[in-house]
Amino acid sequence: MESRMSTPLSQSDSSEKFDDYSEKMSSESDHSRMSPVDSPRDLEAQAFLGDANQTEAGSTVPQQVAHEHRTSFSTKLAFLVVYFFLNLTLTVSNKAILGSVRFPWLLTTLHASATSIGCFALMGMGYLEVKRLNTRETLVLTAFSFLFTLNIAISNVSLAAVSVPFHQIMRSLCPICTIAIYRVVYGRTYSKETYLSMIPLILGVALATAGDYYATLIGFLLTALGVVLAAIKTVATNRLITGKFSPMEVLLLMSPLAAIQCAVYAFANGEVAAVRIAIADGAFSSPMLGYGLAANACIAFALNIVSFQTNKVAGALTISVCGNVKQALTIMLGIVLFHVHVGLVNGFGMLVTLAGAAYYSKVELDTKRSKSQPKK
Repeated sequence: MESRMSTPLSQSDSSEKFDDYSEKMSSESDHSRMSPVDSPRDLEAQAFLGDANQTEAGSTVPQQVAHEHRTSFSTKLAFLVVYFFLNLTLTVSNKAILGSVRFPWLLTTLHASATSIGCFALMGMGYLEVKRLNTRETLVLTAFSFLFTLNIAISNVSLAAVSVPFHQIMRSLCPICTIAIYRVVYGRTYSKETYLSMIPLILGVALATAGDYYATLIGFLLTALGVVLAAIKTVATNRLITGKFSPMEVLLLMSPLAAIQCAVYAFANGEVAAVRIAIADGAFSSPMLGYGLAANACIAFALNIVSFQTNKVAGALTISVCGNVKQALTIMLGIVLFHVHVGLVNGFGMLVTLAGAAYYSKVELDTKRSKSQPKK
């Protein structure tokens, strides 16, 4: 069972944080001069509001652009490459550890705790500053931490009532749910090509994970709920880190709460009592296991930093698409490292998924180019 925390530190010092804040304040100032009629429901989704507003001198004034469309392609690619590398590395590490000691909730607690300790260490060294929160902001971050924990809980519980192939196919629908949330809640629209790119991404995962499909009614409902929660979490993360908070602020403030919640669930689930018995039986006596846990915690901390920043520069939908691509890459990694045998249908599905990801990337690149040029 894989523990998840998505769940970035690109800043070498705190100056970038203030640059981002300054850029946001400048952007908000531009927006304040727009008429209420022209103001979109989702400012981040708009490159320009119809035709660019005309100044008295006749020049065009560009309006707010979604953060992912203001980021260079090379920067996105760099973050995505590191994100995939760390994600797959953590997957392999989790598999190795959980094969020896099956305590997924305590492993997730370790991930959240390592992230919390790492963030506080960075703050102590002066690389991270956190503003004072008001009551509303505190409640928002607390709710976000509960959403994170609930997402893991529902996913883990649903796995006991459905087969793994069925669970993977359902999770491949996260990009569709992400699009639905943006359309319904924020009024964001997407091009026809974006919708078409979802077909090979989902179909590819279905073929790549084809196997024994089984689900009870409660298992299906829980898995569907997990898909919706995963999409909500991805969108909520993006809204937080492109709004009032920097990615590191969210990690610093959320990870201690998530660690406490996961620890409570581990205790209620019987893992704490089970780990005591395992320690008494010498299950943790191997130094290699200790080194493996330490390395696993460090990888999780690095992944959490990179994944939050990747969400900011690439966008919530791209992160959801990455989840589908990761499933195909994980199978490929299993073939190489663990000699997993797959059929022709599974292999064809992996190729379809990767082709869908390539097509989606082209669509995103074309969208960025079109939105970076003001209309005349």
